Amino acid sequence: MLRDLNRVVLAGRTLSQVLDEIVTIAAKGIPGAESTSITLLRGEEAFTAAHFGDVALAADEMQYERGYGPCMDAGRGNVVLRVDDMAEETRWPDYSKKVLSVGVRSSLSVPLPFQGASIGALNNYSSHVGAFATPEALQAGLEASEAVAVAVVNADAHAKVMDQAHNMRLAMESRAVIEQAKGVLMAQRGVDAQQAFDMLREASQRYNRKLRDIAAGIVESTQRGR
Repeated sequence: MLRDLNRVVLAGRTLSQVLDEIVTIAAKGIPGAESTSITLLRGEEAFTAAHFGDVALAADEMQYERGYGPCMDAGRGNVVLRVDDMAEETRWPDYSKKVLSVGVRSSLSVPLPFQGASIGALNNYSSHVGAFATPEALQAGLEASEAVAVAVVNADAHAKVMDQAHNMRLAMESRAVIEQAKGVLMAQRGVDAQQAFDMLREASQRYNRKLRDIAAGIVESTQRGR
């Protein structure tokens, strides 16, 4: 499991695709897990970034609605929380009774450690009582959570870099087409560069269209000989 988690490819993939693969690997590597999810914390907000099996998503959302539960408390408190039998659980009585309706009898929520804090939790659910009561399940959960935390942080950082590169490329392309359109207007209307830009900006406001689209239209019309 750890080998597979460390081999997850980031390049050329969306953050969602990477996290989907990560949570699938973790679910298959933790003894007793039938459905698994990754809960991430952003301030006071918690959300499921990826899940393997619909039961995990349903169980997570029941906790988000209440603002508490093993997955949220594990992430916030940076502690491992195991429930051996939801029918007997008293720490979250409202949630425990509700989650039985989707078939969850036991769960294991392990915090995602990063730089001395927790960025969320790796949640595992089972339809059997005591599914995670073995030392093997706990050890696998702890090992998986460390690898998942690193993978999540790396994937998130990679996605941000890719977004920045994409936005920069779009900005450069927009600037190029705007400069071309300014050149066309300067030649056709006999205006200077600032006046040409003002004409583009006024047209953008008048027709409620992006400045780049106005510029592209001018350039395209010139290329068609119009």
